[in-house]
Amino acid sequence: ERCNISGSLKFKKLMMKGDYGAAMDIAKKQVEDGAHVIDINVDDGMLDGLAAMQKFVKIAVTEPEVSKVPFMLDASKFDIVMAGLKWCQGKPIVNSISLKVGEELFKEHATLLRKHGAAVVVMAFDEEGQAATESEKVRICKRSYDILVNEVGFPPEDIVFDPNVLTIGTGMEEHANYGVDFINAVKTIKEVCPYVKISGGISNLSFGFRGVMKIRESIHAVFLHHAILESGMDVGIVNAHEMLALDEVEPELLTACDNLVFNKSDDATDVMLELTQKERAAIEARKKGGGAVKVKEKSWRDLEPKKRMEHALVNGISEFVIPDVEEARQMCSKPLEVIEGPLMDGMNVVGDLFGAGKMFLPQVIKSARVMKKAVAYLLPFMEEEKKQKMIDQGLNPDDFDQNDDSNYAGKVLMATVKGDVHDIGKNIVSVVLGCNNFKVYDIGVMVSCDKILEKAKEYDVDVIGLSGLITPSLDEMVDVAKEMSKRGFKQPLLIGGATTSKMHTAVKVSPNYFTSDHPVIHVLDASRSVTVVSNLLNEKKEDYVEDIMEEYDEMREDYYAGLEDRYFLTFDQAKEQKLNIDFDATPPAPAPKKTGISVIDSVKIADVVPYIDWNPFFQTWELRGRYPNRGYPKIFNDEAVGAEAKKLFDDAQTMMHKIIEDGSMTLKGVVGLFPANRSENGEDVHIYETEEARAANTPASTFCMLRQQAEKESEDPFLSQADFIAPSGYQDHLGMFAVSCFGCDALVEKYEAENDDYSKIMSQALADRFVEAFAEYLHREIRIDMWGYAADEQLNEEDLLKIKYDGIRPAPGYPSQPDHTEKTTMWNLIKAKELAGIELSESLSMMPAASVSALVFAHPQSQYFAVGQVGKDQVDDYAERKKFEISVMERWLSPILNYERD
Repeated sequence: ERCNISGSLKFKKLMMKGDYGAAMDIAKKQVEDGAHVIDINVDDGMLDGLAAMQKFVKIAVTEPEVSKVPFMLDASKFDIVMAGLKWCQGKPIVNSISLKVGEELFKEHATLLRKHGAAVVVMAFDEEGQAATESEKVRICKRSYDILVNEVGFPPEDIVFDPNVLTIGTGMEEHANYGVDFINAVKTIKEVCPYVKISGGISNLSFGFRGVMKIRESIHAVFLHHAILESGMDVGIVNAHEMLALDEVEPELLTACDNLVFNKSDDATDVMLELTQKERAAIEARKKGGGAVKVKEKSWRDLEPKKRMEHALVNGISEFVIPDVEEARQMCSKPLEVIEGPLMDGMNVVGDLFGAGKMFLPQVIKSARVMKKAVAYLLPFMEEEKKQKMIDQGLNPDDFDQNDDSNYAGKVLMATVKGDVHDIGKNIVSVVLGCNNFKVYDIGVMVSCDKILEKAKEYDVDVIGLSGLITPSLDEMVDVAKEMSKRGFKQPLLIGGATTSKMHTAVKVSPNYFTSDHPVIHVLDASRSVTVVSNLLNEKKEDYVEDIMEEYDEMREDYYAGLEDRYFLTFDQAKEQKLNIDFDATPPAPAPKKTGISVIDSVKIADVVPYIDWNPFFQTWELRGRYPNRGYPKIFNDEAVGAEAKKLFDDAQTMMHKIIEDGSMTLKGVVGLFPANRSENGEDVHIYETEEARAANTPASTFCMLRQQAEKESEDPFLSQADFIAPSGYQDHLGMFAVSCFGCDALVEKYEAENDDYSKIMSQALADRFVEAFAEYLHREIRIDMWGYAADEQLNEEDLLKIKYDGIRPAPGYPSQPDHTEKTTMWNLIKAKELAGIELSESLSMMPAASVSALVFAHPQSQYFAVGQVGKDQVDDYAERKKFEISVMERWLSPILNYERD
């Protein structure tokens, strides 16, 4: 998966930069290292996937060292697969198709693949879901085969079925037969579907025994022996280095594996768990230089207090922390010894495990909750001790400094910059740093430059960290860097947040402040923060900073060289090649049932739960599954993060049900549906309050749009959102909405008071999911009822998340219209503040933070796209249309300018 944007960050960066030469080097290296297939995936919301797939394949087929192996074209959108197929010589493999999409679309996809001579992976899914039992696997594969071979005329030797290897040994009765079901199904499928190949991801089988390779590979050996030699399985995704032959499996273990795989006894799982426990103990004994070991059942509560606290910290168990801390305090000469001794020892273990990838972010946050509760219990004792010491020294105890921070590894100031209200990422970084004995001064959100620098001096911090989510925050970070330089600050500056990037930091921020003494460094996520801060405060700083400086210098050179190499159309040329929709052939959607403004305040959290997309939830917690277990719910099967992801999800469900029950979070929003037409210049959209106003040509407001200008590899038009609205003479409309989840701030305050960072971050993550689900729910209500242009729509929640409906709902400030100032137009039209209590900050961040806004386009040819970088000629024209000063307009559009502004 090295040529896969989801599988390789390096490949993703190269593709985003358009550096296809370096990307091709990755493919060459794959083949050199023995890859039999090159997997190509260019799925990313900020990339033109169609053009990227075409260009990559065009180049790859001319590279002898790459094109000597088959290509696997892997994409979530079928048109991207087709774009690659059209330029692909030889026989590629397409991953994948299934009956999940319905029989008609399945046949349509298969027909196109046959025409291009592609082999195809066919998953054992249908409209009802995943095949789990033997009969279901055979039924779905036979049905797929009959359609492919008899109706589509697909060569059977080009079909690779994946009948789903599922997990056994879970303790659940319904899972016990999954192994034998697969083995039996393979044999039957090969019999009833001549010439096909059978594939499977073998690691899923033994997922329940992860971490003990000997057990897992023994199970795999038994399974593969029978699946291959007796049933005819052809392809398995395995770790070849770890594989065992059947005769290498110990007799006792062989019997247990055979019983487990073939479900021969009711206690097969229990026996395997016992053998796994023995093997784990043996591994530990071998690490310590011992031999065989006798497993003895023992509770962690039987350990000494120090070890109990370490166990509680590593496992995030807060139930016994107070009595354990008190017992440890009684054993120490002073309370501080408990913190500096067993508690910090435990947190050091947590830090080491997290750094080594053996603990995950949710576990670390739970550990922090235990630590905070322990420290909160000890603080009164420590303060009393210090005051008594001052009395003994003849000093006034009222002069006691409660902010003494001399015992920390370093001091870090964290702030979300002016105008930005988003802080969940910053909160996570603060907790992770705190777990590693850094004192973190989190001064909140929407913090001005002056306050950031004032507090940095007041607290005498070692490092300053800035966070932001919306694009205007990028410019604010540049301003803070300039001001730090002007005022002579010496602290390193860290940059983080969803909208930031290493490239922006290197090109825009660091030139204003970076020196060998005080570097500017982009921090990708919480897991990197400890390494960065530690390296800045230890003896490795000089070498570390020098490496970063060299990297950023190279990135700046590449960036500016790329601008010189990249071609942009003039604004006039881009307008000439715009999307021309034939509104006579495909007319605008019918008029809404009711135009004007509607307040939405009766939707409950429970109503939107079916519309929740859980994938971003796991990304917030930095849990990412690897193929084939990317995304929800497959992430639960991932060998590395699956178990922790399931725990996290269960905790989320518990909190969600509590919120639903007690009503601590509520939803509210406002919708506007108005007559609309494209302006005469073709670049803006006029909004009318009534049909009479449209007839009189007296718009209430105008949305100004931006158009693509960067050169394209294809013949695709240069898009603007204005293209999706019909010109005057047609009765077109435009919808818009703003929605929020209220109540999260109060929960955050409650959990902060309880020193419960885990629940605090969980509540913020859930609020984000609720409001996104509310937006999905409301968009559906608009389509089928309020506007009613898709009244007959019959899509389930999964199809909604895959955007299988007509129309789009892009948000101002995001790729299709990256100008946040357009929010003010929307807010004035629908009175979002007055009617729903949703406000805009000075940087146009929505408040509360869990808010979503969008424009609603109904035309079936409307589509999501990224404007990308724009030229000076368009910016000048855009500023004139909006009546903005050029300097102000350039500041708002700074991240997408293809030139350096003055």
